[in-house]
Amino acid sequence: MLYGLAEVLGRALSARGYKLVTAESCTGGWLAQAMTAVPGSSGWFERGFVVYSNASKCELLGVRAETLARFGAVSIETAAEMAEGALRASHADVSIAITGIAGPAGGTAERPAGTICLAWRGGPQPPQARVFQIEGTREGVRRRAVVVALEGLIERLGTGA
Repeated sequence: MLYGLAEVLGRALSARGYKLVTAESCTGGWLAQAMTAVPGSSGWFERGFVVYSNASKCELLGVRAETLARFGAVSIETAAEMAEGALRASHADVSIAITGIAGPAGGTAERPAGTICLAWRGGPQPPQARVFQIEGTREGVRRRAVVVALEGLIERLGTGA
């Protein structure tokens, strides 16, 4: 399913002449790996950022320290700034950003393990950021976050999976 979605997304990006950039925290590059598993992805995948620490979010993507202090690393505000920063720091047309708590530890009552924040920027739609609660193991949460991220951009581009 994961790689099938990556192929669908690649076709949609190619058809529009778009290039994609990814910005990932809790998925640790899994989204970028799914993109580069598709033959010919160099035609539509521009680059990926793995920004696991708060410092890297600020240094590489320009996420504001104030945003992290006020909303936390796992927030739609941070995800949105990651997505915007990835576009600024690349030659891409669209971006996907993922931040979250894959678990099993690290969650709070307010943001339990499995909380994932995604943001999409660029293309024909306005920017969008959403919060998802995903149940499962650490690997399962990370995998599902990548699937939801891909499905979201496919939907935004107006294609069917």
